[in-house]
Amino acid sequence: MEASSFGTKAFHPEGGVDLQGYQLDMQILPDGPKSDVDFSEILNAIQEMAKDVNILFDELEAVNSPCKDDDSLLHPGNLTSTSDDASRLEAAGEIVREKTKSNGLYFRDGKCRIDYILVYRKSNPQTEKREVFERNIRAEGLQMEKESSLINSDIIFVKLHAPWEVLGRYAEQMNVRMPFRRKIYYLPRRYKFMSRIDKQISRFRRWLPKKPMRLDKETLPDLEENDCYTAPFSQQRIHHFIIHNKDTFFNNATRSRIVHHILQRIKYEEGKNKIGLNRLLTNGSYEAAFPLHEGSYRSKNSIRTHGAENHRHLLYECWASWGVWYKYQPLDLVRRYFGEKIGLYFAWLGWYTGMLFPAAFIGLFVFLYGIITLDHCQVSKEVCQATDIIMCPVCDKYCPFMRLSDSCIYAKVTHLFDNGATVFFAVFMAVWATVFLEFWKRRRAVIAYDWDLIDWEEEEEEIRPQFEAKYSKKERMNPISGKPEPYQAFADKCSRLIVSASGIFFMICVVIAAVFGIVIYRVVTVSTFAAFKWALIRNNSQVATTGTAVCINFCIIMLLNVLYEKVALLLTNLEQPRTESEWENSFTLKMFLFQFVNLNSSTFYIAFFLGRFTGHPGAYLRLINRWRLEECHPSGCLIDLCMQMGIIMVLKQTWNNFMELGYPLIQNWWTRRKLRQEHGPDRKISFPQWEKDYNLQPMNAYGLFDEYLEMILQFGFTTIFVAAFPLAPLLALLNNIIEIRLDAYKFVTQWRRPLASRAKDIGIWYGILEGIGILSVITNAFVIAITSDFIPRLVYAYKYGPCAGQGEAGQKCMVGYVNASLSVFRISDFENRSEPESDGSEFSGTPLKYCRYRDYRDPPHSLVPYGYTLQFWHVLAARLAFIIVFEHLVFCIKHLISYLIPDLPKDLRDRMRREKYLIQEMMYEAELERLQKERKERKKNGKAHHNEWP
Repeated sequence: MEASSFGTKAFHPEGGVDLQGYQLDMQILPDGPKSDVDFSEILNAIQEMAKDVNILFDELEAVNSPCKDDDSLLHPGNLTSTSDDASRLEAAGEIVREKTKSNGLYFRDGKCRIDYILVYRKSNPQTEKREVFERNIRAEGLQMEKESSLINSDIIFVKLHAPWEVLGRYAEQMNVRMPFRRKIYYLPRRYKFMSRIDKQISRFRRWLPKKPMRLDKETLPDLEENDCYTAPFSQQRIHHFIIHNKDTFFNNATRSRIVHHILQRIKYEEGKNKIGLNRLLTNGSYEAAFPLHEGSYRSKNSIRTHGAENHRHLLYECWASWGVWYKYQPLDLVRRYFGEKIGLYFAWLGWYTGMLFPAAFIGLFVFLYGIITLDHCQVSKEVCQATDIIMCPVCDKYCPFMRLSDSCIYAKVTHLFDNGATVFFAVFMAVWATVFLEFWKRRRAVIAYDWDLIDWEEEEEEIRPQFEAKYSKKERMNPISGKPEPYQAFADKCSRLIVSASGIFFMICVVIAAVFGIVIYRVVTVSTFAAFKWALIRNNSQVATTGTAVCINFCIIMLLNVLYEKVALLLTNLEQPRTESEWENSFTLKMFLFQFVNLNSSTFYIAFFLGRFTGHPGAYLRLINRWRLEECHPSGCLIDLCMQMGIIMVLKQTWNNFMELGYPLIQNWWTRRKLRQEHGPDRKISFPQWEKDYNLQPMNAYGLFDEYLEMILQFGFTTIFVAAFPLAPLLALLNNIIEIRLDAYKFVTQWRRPLASRAKDIGIWYGILEGIGILSVITNAFVIAITSDFIPRLVYAYKYGPCAGQGEAGQKCMVGYVNASLSVFRISDFENRSEPESDGSEFSGTPLKYCRYRDYRDPPHSLVPYGYTLQFWHVLAARLAFIIVFEHLVFCIKHLISYLIPDLPKDLRDRMRREKYLIQEMMYEAELERLQKERKERKKNGKAHHNEWP
């Protein structure tokens, strides 16, 4: 028998062993060969022994009588319920019950813990369905009690409690892993040299603060399941599990998960498809269904002196409070309270935030390098000193001629982002994205091992009700379950996918149309701002155009996001996915595509199209033969891209943070305000916990989708155009430090407690992150080669500058670059509709004959006027060569890093292998000890047998 069939357990720095329910008191086993044993016979013998022990154990168990759930329960005093634990009759237990009874965490008798809450209105017409559903709930063994709302008598709360027998039965069906023995710790072998290094490091650490970012261990509870081996719960081997108290053996999150599992499989009408709580919530039979929070998150007493009132209070003080923003997250406690799926989200968010520190530091260094080298930049010096170079107007008629020196400030700002360190930073960020993803896989493996998720597989998912209703007439046999189920024909599926893909394409076209509208706005308004009365706006017409266009673009983005959500829902439902996970993946992919295109389309236009296809003076390209395409600023287009990135990123993150926290805060405040007006300011103190939780906001209908989407889009901003905006990682880091505490505060204080659910990883989001990482390499290569002036400067330095042929590219080699990058245009060659109103006499007292523009073209008196020069072709070839070399180099580095970094840490792999070995050893020793004990008992009773083994 494979050792892995007995399960593996959670990660611990010292390793550990996992055995499905076999608690054995043993020390570290010596290495050495053992006798061959038939493990099937061993298992049979152990099961026989477990049956004998279970007989005695069952005699000690009390059976709970089900609580009443009819209308009489709405009146106090009619409830009859008993507890299954005799310890509850002790005096100390009575005191605890009296305290928790008033908090609304127990039934009226103070014995039955409330595991789940259902809410409905008496005026709702779906009475028959509820009665059948609640009757079947009682038949499953769940206890029920009803309570009328203190605010509205029409609202009824149905309190559910799962007795020990029900919890044990369904925990075994759901393979819930529970602790069965303490870990065995062992010290790995260390060499003397490493021991000396450790001693020196420990001496040095004495002078440093003692782990200021870690939470105080005395504050956090001792989570037993993290210090114990776990195994799938089994009632036959119940005596092997560590059960100090039956009421606390299953924690609150596990209890609510088991109850929800039961409710999802209870019928509300006769018929094979008329089952499940979700359908009753959909058709309005019940208004809400949620597990309770563990009391208030605030306390009059300090947590340092009196300890935490409950886990919710502890999470608020150690996780959601702003005073601990620099501390690590208590992920084990988050997982215990909210479940593995939410715990994995915060683990990923914390890991992403931690990995942003080196990226933000390097990006800040690139920005500071630009500031330090600003005074030594030959290009910006020449721009600031070019008072005799007159630039051609950037728009028709109203735009005036301007000196090149007028763009001095913009040239200096451009140097802050476009300098020699930009290429290095682009390569670094491409490698960083790969390292981030590879090390996250290792971190996820450790977390999955620690949280018992290595061998966990999602159970066979139920078919969505909509799918069943649509295809119930046609069935086929499920190859896994062997039961008939609705079947969707291949032709029907393909036709729906084609229609859905067409809808996606149409919405992308809508985005492109919106970008086209922004382009027209920029083209039209640049002339308007150039003719503005205010000199400040008139002299900075291009910057004003870009700024207002970005703000308008942001408003369009936010409006289209609302439309996209509805379209994504429509298209996803049109596809008729079979299961909830398929529906979620399809919806996630559509929403990401819509949001990504919507958010980045205008950025792509500015980076790769703005000023690239404008033509030249005298032969401008126009939209609809009317509007002249917009040109770049004399200092380049990078400043426009920086403004687009900065404004969109700051506004988007600010808006998201407001909607995440501000909206539920305002909603909850308004609810409390109405309660105070109707029932007095002090009435809220007497509200039970279910009433308080019902007045909180429910978790988003799409679960963690919005949280993941926000961070994934931010990851795209941080990596895709980072060559144009090195401060993006720093802004992302500052936002994420706030984001973690905002999300924590929202989960703990503003939302109802979500159902604890399990997950092995972050799902489809990881594949999206990998796609963004690949796209970032391509876009950064094009930004450096096309948008920035990095390549033209290199070509000039090595081919045309003072150092041509010498193999140097310093600042002294850039002398004359500005003049070489500008072409000459004869003003008399202007088109009539492009000819400026001013003749330029304000510069020299006489009308101008020539002006300059950014391009590599021959002068007007050459054989081919305004034709491309040889330098243009050299720059173009260098740009293409740079894109190819950059992409191949970075992709090779990315693949090399992916190959060198294993997905599973070596120490974790060794611990897993050691567990398998120790499982076999423990099985052998346990069976040998049992048989020897059995042999002694038989000898004692005079029932010796021949041919006895061993």
